[in-house]
Amino acid sequence: MRVKRGVKARRRRNSILELAKGFRGRSKNTIRQARQRVDKSLQHAYSGRKHRKRDFRALWIARVNAACRLNGVSYSQFINGLKRSGIELDRKVLAEIGADHPAAFAAIADIAKNAQG
Repeated sequence: MRVKRGVKARRRRNSILELAKGFRGRSKNTIRQARQRVDKSLQHAYSGRKHRKRDFRALWIARVNAACRLNGVSYSQFINGLKRSGIELDRKVLAEIGADHPAAFAAIADIAKNAQG
């Protein structure tokens, strides 16, 4: 008996075309080009999730550095002072404190300065 695979094949193609929605030109409606573009876009999405972590860490470091400079200490001295004094705040939290609560950040900066010696 002959096996007809039309439904499965159409479902598989439609899942690819569903992911290709919003692409330009033939990439959104021809299966061969859509498959290539979808594969590449998924690769970009995977690497983009890694890049986003790097970008945010760089942003937090820049914000913490700016807050440190306002309190008369460099970023590297500040981080070293935090480690020596046993304060375990990550850069995201430090950036938020520096932006939203300058007085609290100044107190943390004083602790870091004193831990330097």
